[in-house]
Amino acid sequence: QVQVVESGGGLVQAGGSLRLSCAASGRSFTPLAMGWFRQPPGKEIEPVAAVSWHGSNTYYADSVKGRATISRYNDNTMVLQMNSAKPQDTAIYYCTASTTTVDASGSSRDYAHWGQGIQVTVSS
Repeated sequence: QVQVVESGGGLVQAGGSLRLSCAASGRSFTPLAMGWFRQPPGKEIEPVAAVSWHGSNTYYADSVKGRATISRYNDNTMVLQMNSAKPQDTAIYYCTASTTTVDASGSSRDYAHWGQGIQVTVSS
């Protein structure tokens, strides 16, 4: 059984930094691309960032470009560092893992495995 677990998050002041970690596990499970998506209050799920298998390529949504860094430390662990946090970054953040896509993709359809989500609140 595949498990995708997020950690980090919580309450952050505007202008501060947040760090989200993700670990994917499962018998004989090696994720290819991994990504972060988020769902702001009352809005649809949107992509945040993604990293390719082996971490050679990345994708960032325009809303976080220049403020976020996604890193992959091994086959199953990923970290999102976001600086200069804004109130509009407030959302539930989901870690995702793909078994079909190698490249860093911002499409939710490429990720079959999702974590339960973790709340991030940026106060103004």
